[in-house]
Order: sequence, then C-alpha cells, then structure tokens
Amino acid sequence: MIPSLLGALLFLVPVTFEGNWTIGVGIFASYFQGVFEGLLPIFMTMIFCASAIIAIYTKIFKPAWVIRNPYLQGLFYVSTFWIVIRVIGSIFAVMTLNNWGPEWITSDITGGTVLYSLVPVLTTWFLFAGLLMPLLLDFGLMDFFGTLLEKVMKPLFKLPGRSSIDALASWMGSGTVGVLITTKQFEEGYYTKREAAVIATNFSVASIAFSLVIVSFIELESMFVPLYLTVVVAGIVAAVICPRIPPLSRKKDTYYEPVGMQISETVPEDQSRFRWGFEKAVEKAAEVKSVGEVTKKGFYNVFDIWFGLIPLVMALGTLALIVAEYTPIFNLLSYPFVPLLEILQIPQAGDAAPAMIVGFADMFLPAVVGSGIESELTRFVIAAMSLTQLIYMSEIGILLIKSKIPISFLDLFLIFLQRTLITLPIVALMAHLLFM
Repeated sequence: MIPSLLGALLFLVPVTFEGNWTIGVGIFASYFQGVFEGLLPIFMTMIFCASAIIAIYTKIFKPAWVIRNPYLQGLFYVSTFWIVIRVIGSIFAVMTLNNWGPEWITSDITGGTVLYSLVPVLTTWFLFAGLLMPLLLDFGLMDFFGTLLEKVMKPLFKLPGRSSIDALASWMGSGTVGVLITTKQFEEGYYTKREAAVIATNFSVASIAFSLVIVSFIELESMFVPLYLTVVVAGIVAAVICPRIPPLSRKKDTYYEPVGMQISETVPEDQSRFRWGFEKAVEKAAEVKSVGEVTKKGFYNVFDIWFGLIPLVMALGTLALIVAEYTPIFNLLSYPFVPLLEILQIPQAGDAAPAMIVGFADMFLPAVVGSGIESELTRFVIAAMSLTQLIYMSEIGILLIKSKIPISFLDLFLIFLQRTLITLPIVALMAHLLFM
C-alpha cells in the first residue's frame, strides 16, 4: 500500500509549482530540465547516434551479449526499417545541433523545434515517469482498480475490467506505457484481438503530465483543469462509439494463437468484489522481490523510451514538420475541416484546420501549428483535440504496427479520423461555454 500510495501522490495529485499546476513527477522533470537545459540536446543526440550504431552493429554481427539478453535484443535487434528511421533521427539531430545542411531541416520551425523544444521535455518527463512507474504497476494498484471497475468496462466498452488498468497507466504515466501494457497483455492471452485493438486506440489517453506540457506550450496554463475535463468527456464518448463501428467492430474476438485464452475475471461467490480485488493486488505485490528489481525495471522503462522511441520522434517529428511547413500536403488534407470549424464557430478556422490533421504524425505538432494563433478559444480547441485524437505515428502508431496486435496503418488513419469527427463538436461546445 505504501508504494502504491506514493505512486498515486506523485502521478495523480495536482500541486502548484512556480505559479503553475503540475504533479510531483512534473516538479522533478522541470527542475532537471532547468539544470541541464543546455546539455540535454547534446546528450540526446549522443543517445540517438548510439542507438543507431548499436542497432546496425547488432544487425550485421549479431553479438552474443545482445542476442542472448531478451531486453537488449528487443531494444537493438530491430528490423531494417526501424534502423533506417533511427539513422535518420540521428542525422537530423547532428545537423540541427551543429546547424549543418539545409535550413528546411535545421530551422527553428522544423528540426530545431523537435530537438530543442520537444526532445528535452520528453527526455526529462519520461526519465522520472519511467523510473517511478513501477510504483503504480507492480504493487497491485492497477489490479485492485481493475477488479472494481469490471462491471463498468464490460457494459460500457465491451472490455474486461483489467482494461481500466491501461487507461489508468496512460493517465498516470503516458499513452505509450498504456500501449506497452496492452501489447503485453494481448501476447499473454488476456485480451482478444478486438479487445487489444480497441484498448490501444481508445484508452491510450495522453497522461496528465504530457497534457500539462501541451497546455504550457500553447500558453493556456490557467485553463488546464477545464481542458483536461473536456478531454476526458470527449474521450469517453469516442471510446463508447469507435469500438462499435468499423474497422474496430470487425476485428476477431479470438486470442493470440500461441498462448490462447488465459483470463478469468469471475469473482468467487463467497467474496465481495472489493475483497477479491484486494487479494489480487496483494498477490501482484508479492511478486516484487527486491528494491533492486524495481529500480532495474524503472531504468528499463527509461532506456526503452530514450533509445527506442525518442529517436523515432526526432526522425518522424522533423519530417512531419518539414511536410507541414514547406509543403501544402497538410493544408490540402485539412480543407474539409475549414467549413466544419466555421460551422462550429471556431475563430481563425483556416489557420486551425491543419492542426486537425497534423496530429496523425505526432501529438505535439498541433500545439506547434496552433501556438501562433491569437484566439485563446481556438488554441483551446487545438490543444484538446491533440489530446483526444490519440493516434499519432511517432509513438503510438509505431508501437502498434510493430506489435502483434492485428492493426494496419489504414486502420489507424481511419480511427484517427473517426475520433476527430466524434470529439470535435464536443470540444467546440465546451470551449464556447468556457469562453462566453
């Protein structure tokens, strides 16, 4: 109970720090980022290069020290495609850091935004979130709430109760953590193909921590609480509707073939749901053998993100910004949203429309696109939409396509559009009520 309570205090309880609302993990991250502000881009560029070089070395020579270690093998023995993406991310980082090469790669609105604004934030937030996440996941808190919420998840979302664990992990830590949990649960036989696809695309909610980052970047710190409540309401509506329509409704309700069905959430007749949930939580906590084991798991979380995911953010985020800033592609794709935004009476609809579609590349990009818009109402809508769309290729999309969950790039794009069209009217209505 003590580690679970500590984790809840660090991730769930909002506090004020330097005039802004944040959480305990956010205070650590902000302090760390302030101390090492000038060094973080250099440090992460070195991480990117090491990630690419070790992956190439492993692919060619298959060294025993990597291949025989399941964790290192998963981190560095990756496909050629992902190696190429890591190399591109490393090249972009080196070019931007040294201001080498064409401006469309290294400028402040492309590579500079990613390396100097996005990467340091992700590095520090995920450092402390990753290290402290085991306090939430490994001591039974998720198992307890999973048992209690089974009667809510089944009728409302057609999902097992433990899927609430994924949502809680996302809210407390990150959507990435939620997807990783979903993938592992699917591969261990606790979710069907349909359930895994639904959970990963509808419950990988942006964390409170990342939401604070978005709100801060778009300069709406004072509106954080109503904005996050808007995101929660819109997200719940989308999570009820999306699983009931294609492509998610057409996914098979069969388990991962190599393991089969391994789940049973039946509560014994002689026990209350609360008592049974508590017993399952104690069983989970009993699996923790030492402080060293928990610490090691925390560092594994951090290295997974630093070496595996942030290099992809550098590559795909820069590419997406190049496309957004130097080509008309996102403007063309966003044209259908202009009349919709005008109908919803959103100011500067033409400027806001690209932010409705660019989030498919990376969740942070709508905030980048919308940060220059004068209307606070419009910035509010853009920030809320970036957090409710959920599907973005730089992290969530990559994880899902790399996983064994049967979901394609086209599926992800269709779900992204569905979530956008479902949540936009809700977000716009809430914005108008707040800014009346």
